[in-house]
Amino acid sequence: MYYQWVDQQTQLSHLVEQINCSALNALDTEFIKVDTLYPKLGVLQININDQVYLIDGHLDLADLWQKLFQARLNIFHACGEDIDLIYHYAQHAPLNNVLDTQIALAFLGYGMQMGYQAALAEILNVDVEKDQTRSDWLARPLSEEQIRYAVSDVYYLPQLAENVIQRLKQQGIYHFVVEDCQHYCQSLAEKLPLDQLYLDAANYRHSSRQLMQLQQLAMWREQLAIDTNQPRSFILKNNTIHRMLERTPHTMQQLFELGEVKPAILREHGKHILKLLNELPDQKQWPKRLAKPYRYYLDETTHKIQQLLTVISQQYGIPTDVLLRKKWLQQLQSFVLNERQDLSTLNIYLTGWRLNLLTLPLIEILAQDIAARRSNISC
Repeated sequence: MYYQWVDQQTQLSHLVEQINCSALNALDTEFIKVDTLYPKLGVLQININDQVYLIDGHLDLADLWQKLFQARLNIFHACGEDIDLIYHYAQHAPLNNVLDTQIALAFLGYGMQMGYQAALAEILNVDVEKDQTRSDWLARPLSEEQIRYAVSDVYYLPQLAENVIQRLKQQGIYHFVVEDCQHYCQSLAEKLPLDQLYLDAANYRHSSRQLMQLQQLAMWREQLAIDTNQPRSFILKNNTIHRMLERTPHTMQQLFELGEVKPAILREHGKHILKLLNELPDQKQWPKRLAKPYRYYLDETTHKIQQLLTVISQQYGIPTDVLLRKKWLQQLQSFVLNERQDLSTLNIYLTGWRLNLLTLPLIEILAQDIAARRSNISC
């Protein structure tokens, strides 16, 4: 597996030019993100026209990042962390030219989280080692094991992509996968406003007061994580926050007795945490309690939903868990229950190729169930 090590700024211009002429680029990144909020790039791997480049993350890659947004097609496997890193370094988003082979393989029935090593073994009958994932990618020089690992991550990726693309096109669902990859990259670019971050940890069991406490703690933690470049869990873990909501400590001693707050955080921020828990704004400003999960009124509703999914799955050969995820269905339930009309407010996955095929029929089924419930209540 021949590769070229790129550690000089002058080498990048030729590489960037090649991206212009390439039908696809296979990419991966190796980084360190142990004690920071933002990743530290160690190596960027890219395969352009069967030439593998290992690019030193210490270089200024601004031109290369921007070129990736203009490329014809960027191939990744399990791209989430890679895309997050590119957005961070490029300070630009979203990427609309990505094909993730992990997402593609999910459409082909290989499960939602098939790893790269397993994919190569299953699809290409190639065995690669994955034993350097947690090694120090900032150290120089790289070891032979690290180099072999880094090269293999993109050496076979074009072959894997070509195989799954051909199968997806034969099945007539390639454009479905491309759209889902675009939606995924778009979702990675979307950041909740500070005052809505609490929703990621909130549930319907929380009282309005607890939601206010959670909102204040989540906003404070996020801002501190950004300012100090620390992982959120280094400041307060979610489980610790939930314990605070349950007990609402009023004194430093009570906060200490939780046993879950790091001594440094307790010393520097303990009093402020107590203030966030106990000094709340006017009750009129507290968030409303979240709705309980909707329970179907009609016995046949679940059957109708499953039947719809089965028919579409058999027609297109797409697994039902790829067609519809539980959280999307819950969002649809809320949409119909609250009598919303603007389909553009739905999750982006539900407004593309799924809209006529799945979303609108589901809305009709849910509307029938909700109408039956309301009719019974009125009687």
